[in-house]
Amino acid sequence: MEPHAYNVNIEWKSDRKGTMTSPELNTTIEVATPPNFPKGIEGVWSPEHLFTAAVASCLMTTFLSIAENSKLDFVSFKIDSKGILEQVEGKFLMTRVELYPVVVIKEEKDRERAERILHKSEAACLISNSVKAKVEMTAKIEVIFVVQS
Repeated sequence: MEPHAYNVNIEWKSDRKGTMTSPELNTTIEVATPPNFPKGIEGVWSPEHLFTAAVASCLMTTFLSIAENSKLDFVSFKIDSKGILEQVEGKFLMTRVELYPVVVIKEEKDRERAERILHKSEAACLISNSVKAKVEMTAKIEVIFVVQS
């Protein structure tokens, strides 16, 4: 496969805040220093949020691809995530990303396959494979019982 490029443009607007765009996308995201740093701004996406979101969304998109190829019949997928920022040897690092995916399936017989697909997705996630931070996944599979009439 040929290399792919993903273009992102950041423009400072004021204080510790700017906007992020991409010529390939049609949305603008406001980004800022997080509030736990000096002059940080509450309520605005930070690089730390975006880092965590990149790992979590990569797990989701990888899962969706593998589940489709595996013909897994699932009802829903959601993921909660937490990025941990720590100071290590005088430098701030995102040291860990905790992922909490929940896959809802229709039948108990698909539980083991859903778990295998989640773990395969975790191993194949290109963002997780590209970062130094430890990525930990605690998966949950739920069965929704559909009453047929």
